Amino acid sequence: MCAAPVIASYLAYYWFRPGARTNYGELLDPKPTPDAVGTRLDGERFKLSELRGKWVLLAIDPSGCDDECRGKLYATRQARAIQGREQDRIVRVWVQGVDAPAPASDLLEQHPGLIVVRLDAAQWALLPEAAMGSRRIYLIDPLGNLVLAYPASPDIKRMARDLERLLRASRIG
Repeated sequence: MCAAPVIASYLAYYWFRPGARTNYGELLDPKPTPDAVGTRLDGERFKLSELRGKWVLLAIDPSGCDDECRGKLYATRQARAIQGREQDRIVRVWVQGVDAPAPASDLLEQHPGLIVVRLDAAQWALLPEAAMGSRRIYLIDPLGNLVLAYPASPDIKRMARDLERLLRASRIG
């Protein structure tokens, strides 16, 4: 009777071990994000390094915005909004190719605060996995490092939970 708890703990530890992973997004090797330079929709120059000090949700779409793109933008908006008073620490950036058609005005109205950036081919190559046509969502920390990658159709609640944990643990940004 006295040894039963010890035996049960060993069984639970070695055979019924829960997954150690607590984050939803794919954890990336932290590496500095290249400083891509492009233009905003209003024609102003944009540098990714200007956003240092903020958490950045970076959505990448080389061409126009289809249903998958709209879903991705919606997910980033909702995950940011769920953060409540901490949402000002997060910036959403949507990167498009120079040849992409202009975003519809109704799309831009649905996403206030979204920074839309157009990059040429040389700058596009600087982005993570850009050569492979990546359509994922990336999270960049306030120091400018790539931290997490999310699928194009993420689970919004789980993505928001990742952001909440990071914002709570981080004193910067």
